[in-house]
Amino acid sequence: MNNIAFIFPGQGSQIVGMGKDLYEQYDEAKKVYDIADKVLGYKISEICFNGPDEVLKETKNTQPAILTTSLACLEVMKSQLDINPIAVAGHSLGEYGALYTANVLSLEDAIKITGKRAELMNEAANNTKGSMAAVLGLTDNLVKDYISELSADGVISVANYNCPGQVVITGEKHIIEKSIDFLKSKGAKRVIELAVSGAFHSELMKDAANKFSEYVKNFNFKDASIPVYENTDAMAVLSGKDLKNRVSKQIYSSVRWTETIQNMVAKEIKIFIELGSGKVLAGLNKKINSEIKTYNVFDVTSLKSVVSEIKGE
Repeated sequence: MNNIAFIFPGQGSQIVGMGKDLYEQYDEAKKVYDIADKVLGYKISEICFNGPDEVLKETKNTQPAILTTSLACLEVMKSQLDINPIAVAGHSLGEYGALYTANVLSLEDAIKITGKRAELMNEAANNTKGSMAAVLGLTDNLVKDYISELSADGVISVANYNCPGQVVITGEKHIIEKSIDFLKSKGAKRVIELAVSGAFHSELMKDAANKFSEYVKNFNFKDASIPVYENTDAMAVLSGKDLKNRVSKQIYSSVRWTETIQNMVAKEIKIFIELGSGKVLAGLNKKINSEIKTYNVFDVTSLKSVVSEIKGE
């Protein structure tokens, strides 16, 4: 198979038990979890496998848990399939899976940096009263225009352009709550406040981004071996220096997932493999372009299915 891209999910795709069967059956997965436990200084594997859910949902745990599971899925799949992507992308946190796959970051550094990112974003969320909401049934431009009418009352912006008709907004909790009825009055089918601890991908995360920028200065970001389609502008990036500069900006900027997939499809990529818990990105991709195919690897059963289908067995 040619023209395949690997993609990695972000926060919200977690589920207690993720990665456990891979850990128990494949040495490649066990190695990833063992390294993550050592690098982070606590048993992220136990939180992934056994929760409890309220602990897994804490941002400081969720982000390294999802990344570790994604990298375990990746390493196991690589051991079963001789397959090389021509590009990579990740949704928000998932970008670190992309950076590892493209040889920008080592396994240890990707996990360590993600752990710090989670810690700083968790801290920022605790220090600000922020929230997020999913807006369904309005175009990207309409959502952007309508929330600009509310911006005089406080911080509000677009967090994620997920797919046509699905936009996530972010900002101060009081203005997010106000936006719900306002956007419904403007024609949104549904506006759902999300169960999150803060206003991620908003200006309320700028303090976290500034601290994170200082932290990543100590790490080596190599030039990418394959294009990394980056969240903030949905463009392919190869320069390690550019990628290093962008990871901090990403924390308070919009995730342009719709454009990311559209730009990858424009480069003749028609097959995607989502690596990590759940099928969130596969669902979004189908709405972005119904002609592309997205496989999922998140447990032993899905792994075997993908291996069998790709090998044509």
